[in-house]
Amino acid sequence: MNKIKLNILGLSYSQTNRGAYALILSEEQGKRRIPIIIGSNEAQAIAIQLENIQPVRPLTHDLFLSLANSFNINLVEVNIYKLDEGIFYSELVCENNINRIKIDSRTSDAIALAIRFQCPIYTTEDILQKAGIIIEDENASPASESERPKDTTDELSSLSIQELEKRLQEAIDNENYELASEIRDEISQRE
Repeated sequence: MNKIKLNILGLSYSQTNRGAYALILSEEQGKRRIPIIIGSNEAQAIAIQLENIQPVRPLTHDLFLSLANSFNINLVEVNIYKLDEGIFYSELVCENNINRIKIDSRTSDAIALAIRFQCPIYTTEDILQKAGIIIEDENASPASESERPKDTTDELSSLSIQELEKRLQEAIDNENYELASEIRDEISQRE
């Protein structure tokens, strides 16, 4: 398997799938992004670790980390190896002092664990071709003043929660994940 490293770009609320979130992974050496729809519990497990929030009691993924550490098991990498009918398939590559094994995992759980173990996330070129979204050149020449979008921070702060949620859905539908992230942050600040 020719592995391509991915980074976590962010999480966005998905109003097309109620109670679900879009986890956005980005190709480390490229412009493609992979949106993966995950449940709210999995999104919470990922977000808590990304934000360095310490829950009062350990979450399931934290318990898994403690158990693995207690038995000298290390999560070496996560591989998203298959995409079938919109479902991503992943495996955990674990090792101890003797063995290296692969364990089947839901992609959302695998990523939540990858964050905790601070291990890399990989996928294949085939999956990036099937599910990847190509982002325009971020290094292109700057737009003229009239072509630049107006400062979204000021605009977002003047909107109601309902208007923000509507704009968030529009941003997700248009695959404008950067704007969706800004809107999500504005909503979070108010809650």
